[in-house]
Amino acid sequence: MTRTAVLTQITPGVFAWQPRQASAWGLANCGLITSRGQALLVDTPYTPALTDSFLDAARAAAGPRVPLDRVALTHANGDHTWGLQQLPGAEVLATRAALDHQCLEPTPQQLHALVHDTDPGQPLGWYFREHFGRFDFSGITVVSPTDTFTGRRDLEVGGIPVELHEVGPAHTVGDLIVHLPAQRVVFAGDIVFADDHPSHWAGPLERVSAACERILALGPQWIVPGHGPLMTPEELREYIAYLDDLADQAYLLHGQGRSAVEAAQILLKEDRYPRLGLPERLAITLSTEYRHLDGDSATVDLVELVERAARIAWDRASLAGPAF
Repeated sequence: MTRTAVLTQITPGVFAWQPRQASAWGLANCGLITSRGQALLVDTPYTPALTDSFLDAARAAAGPRVPLDRVALTHANGDHTWGLQQLPGAEVLATRAALDHQCLEPTPQQLHALVHDTDPGQPLGWYFREHFGRFDFSGITVVSPTDTFTGRRDLEVGGIPVELHEVGPAHTVGDLIVHLPAQRVVFAGDIVFADDHPSHWAGPLERVSAACERILALGPQWIVPGHGPLMTPEELREYIAYLDDLADQAYLLHGQGRSAVEAAQILLKEDRYPRLGLPERLAITLSTEYRHLDGDSATVDLVELVERAARIAWDRASLAGPAF
């Protein structure tokens, strides 16, 4: 799996680490900014093994004497943060609200159990094995940010100006984007997904869309999504149109008394978004949107949301026939 990940130079000193596998949970993009003997990493991969692959590539690009001792976290999902233990002593920057999401996220130990101890003959156990069985979650220690902020934080990496903008709650409660104004690059984290349906945990969709509009207002030439290939501003506008349409459909179907899962099934039957992978994740994002439409402020059970997606994927795979 690590052989399919490539560190691509976007502009001099700015790189994106991209696992090249479509329609896969957990294979997140990361970033490297390096100049004049300094470096800043943007996120880390899911597991120690993946992180070691990323760090080897980053050291080769930055130079063996450049310390990899600063990390900016776009949000607190494990697939963007659980590699931090491979960087002991690093300064880890994140929004203060990212700490709140860490309390909601299943631990590596819980995720290991969901992969190995659930029933593979049932949708949830099957789905976790299908999408998370490739990862080794054993021995992972969750590392918290060392420096948190609200609003905005400016810093420099060897003379390269870097702006950290808080844009959550949106994908999670604690999102930020990393803007490099001179290079016209934005690392968007999971505010933006390319080629697949997103799985938004905090919402509502109007805040995700607004965060994307903030990215466009910065005038980037390239946007690095949390997952998938690099995007142009025009492609980000298409993504915003998708988010806005999905919000409209959620409002309409909610008003008709349809449940979030029923709404997802209706949109899938219509084949409304045919080019996007992982269509079952509509159940997650629509469930999040429905919480806002209902004014529901209860603590979110993330595993329950994944189970809703798993049941849709299970049914779709069953209908596909022998391949299942």
